[in-house]
Amino acid sequence: MDFALHESGEAFRSEVRVFLAEHLTQDVRERVRRTGTVHDWRFHRALGAKGWIGAGWPVEFGGQGRGPWELRIFYEECARADAPTDGLSMTLMVANTLRVAGTEVQQREILPRVLAGEVVICLGYSEPDTGSDVAAARLSAIRDGDDWILNGQKVFTSLAHEAQYVFLLTRTNADAPKHRGLTMFLVPMDTPGIDVEPLWTLGAPGRTNRTFYTDVRVPDAARVGDVDGGWDVMTAALTFERGGTLGAVRALEETVAWARTARRPDGSAVIDDPLVRRRLARVAIENEVAALLSHRTTWTAAEGHLPGVEGSMAKLFSSESVQRCTADLLDLMGTEGLLTQDQPDAPAAGAVEAAHRKAAVARIYGGTSEVLRSIVAERGLGLPRTRAAR
Repeated sequence: MDFALHESGEAFRSEVRVFLAEHLTQDVRERVRRTGTVHDWRFHRALGAKGWIGAGWPVEFGGQGRGPWELRIFYEECARADAPTDGLSMTLMVANTLRVAGTEVQQREILPRVLAGEVVICLGYSEPDTGSDVAAARLSAIRDGDDWILNGQKVFTSLAHEAQYVFLLTRTNADAPKHRGLTMFLVPMDTPGIDVEPLWTLGAPGRTNRTFYTDVRVPDAARVGDVDGGWDVMTAALTFERGGTLGAVRALEETVAWARTARRPDGSAVIDDPLVRRRLARVAIENEVAALLSHRTTWTAAEGHLPGVEGSMAKLFSSESVQRCTADLLDLMGTEGLLTQDQPDAPAAGAVEAAHRKAAVARIYGGTSEVLRSIVAERGLGLPRTRAAR
């Protein structure tokens, strides 16, 4: 396949780069590192003012009608610049799901605020004792007239301290099979009974949250999809989430820049070492494979299909590749490579060390590598299930 962009695509890339140069300031970068929160409201609202939060949405939904390839350009440039887009990505995943499964009222009241950059939506999936097995959720939702009463706990609820809503997976039928007793709700975070507790992790920049729900009362209008039909809604949401990444592109660029200036004891440049160049080339090759798999996902979407298997393939390879490649680049730098971004002598300004810590969790969120391998094997290759049906 030829993935070369037309002139209009390259013009859009230049426009995105100009925007990032203006709005992704040093203050924004420092604020993200200091707070551990991969979201910045000034940057997010600037995206909304530009019309890029819903750039790919149809004009009738308030978007710009841009195609999948233009969206790929946008996310490539954001990733290359290390822009704080976690809030954007999570919110769009839920907003796209609302476009498919939300009520008319939810679409009318929430989607315009999403596009304007006024709303961030966090994900209430994982629980302390279930981890990535989200279908084992136990946070209960019990019907009480026209309302539901929620009780339980979620963990790794990133951006819960910034979000206006949580897209919450609940257990509404304890007697139903595991995947059939679930229901999704879109719950305002300022609802009485919701508490947020910070949770600091190894991953860069480092903050996520625990969230607690104690007798939280929400109207049935907050429900997304059918009662006990939450797994179908969840599946659609995960399809929007999986699309792969660029790979370790920024880490490689920073390492190459460092290798050009760093010197060996004999005065030669690190990059002149054939073994160093071979390792850099290997990372570049893996980045290219990750990009091609991502492009295939984009092409599938452009053809009007949901890229379920293709997205799983791209996410599986790219997440494992980034962890593998950033570890190799850190090893190339030696022990000094472990210096962090706030230390002035850190090679490549600490970007590779931060990327390696961030990569550790990429094999978990959006579907673990084990789950993705099962999807590719069963749905893509038609192989039999290797685990018992539930």
